[in-house]
Amino acid sequence: MATRLEKFRIAMQKVYGSFDHIGLEHAADWTPPPNSGGHRGRYLWTDAFGVLNFLTLYKETDQGKFLVLAKRLTQTVHDVLGYTRDGTSRLPGATDHNPLGGGLRIGKIDAEGPDGDGQYHHYLTLWMFALNRLSVASQDRAYNDQAIALARAIHPHFFLHRATSNPRMVWKISTDMSRPLVASQGHLDADTGYVIFRLLQATANEDPILDEEISDCKRLMNLRRAEFESSDTLDLGMALWMAHWCARSEAWAQDMAQSCLRSLSRIFSEVRYTERVLGHRLAFREFGALMGIQCYGHDEYLLARVPQILAMWEKNIEKITPEDLMPITMVMYASALIPTAFRKGALHEESKQVNAL
Repeated sequence: MATRLEKFRIAMQKVYGSFDHIGLEHAADWTPPPNSGGHRGRYLWTDAFGVLNFLTLYKETDQGKFLVLAKRLTQTVHDVLGYTRDGTSRLPGATDHNPLGGGLRIGKIDAEGPDGDGQYHHYLTLWMFALNRLSVASQDRAYNDQAIALARAIHPHFFLHRATSNPRMVWKISTDMSRPLVASQGHLDADTGYVIFRLLQATANEDPILDEEISDCKRLMNLRRAEFESSDTLDLGMALWMAHWCARSEAWAQDMAQSCLRSLSRIFSEVRYTERVLGHRLAFREFGALMGIQCYGHDEYLLARVPQILAMWEKNIEKITPEDLMPITMVMYASALIPTAFRKGALHEESKQVNAL
């Protein structure tokens, strides 16, 4: 029977091609194949998981080539999604000195329309997290600096009415950041921004660098604070992952996590969640929940259910997953198998500032 690590590698190679033959001396020449399911082969959410999964492989195998592959994938994403769709120029606001000054495109196949290209806040904060973890794993602050630059560039475009008593965020903005495309607010955008911005600042060990952005997110969280509720397993899993970064120090994160655990216990109960329900669900959303459960821990019932649910999906993924969702499904399956890079303190000894979150 294949080990979790072997399954992890196979899942990653379904998206990024075979990398077993690549040695450390040739890893810097690797070009990620355009298989991530997005425009020109890149999709920001999928590739954020891809970078983090390469860091997990680096940590779990102690093979330096995986750190280099994470860097190569990162640069490729910047070279595609940091540019206009025709690839001829950087996004407005970006420069050679500040390549993320224009944000990053989602990577949607269509340029316009209800599911067209643009920029999502929750994709961008996940990419900031991937850059931060790459910075920690490589001990190269340049990647965390890039994440900070990205945070500062996008924040005024997503966070509106900052100087008023009624600030708000928008969920999606245009590729050039000139206007909102979806005016409603993401369920977790303010909370995730607060946690990720604090992580970037703590890693940089420069207290005031993102103070305004952190303060904005906290204000919005306080205005909307109520018990977190959702029936979406991906929402619940990402909320748990986010909460585990500061649940020891902040009551709101503990409360959110407990609400998520209660909801997931109902959804994933042995009675309700069997192979018969899989055809009505999307695998990648369930894998997000399994990743979050493992990062947060502290719930023996759910932790015991993780391998059982993974086993159910392993028999059914390829039969019931649409082809266009296979890339995102495979990278998130890998993260549910071994979520090392998502866990606080798992890649490298964290600074005192990060541990204080």
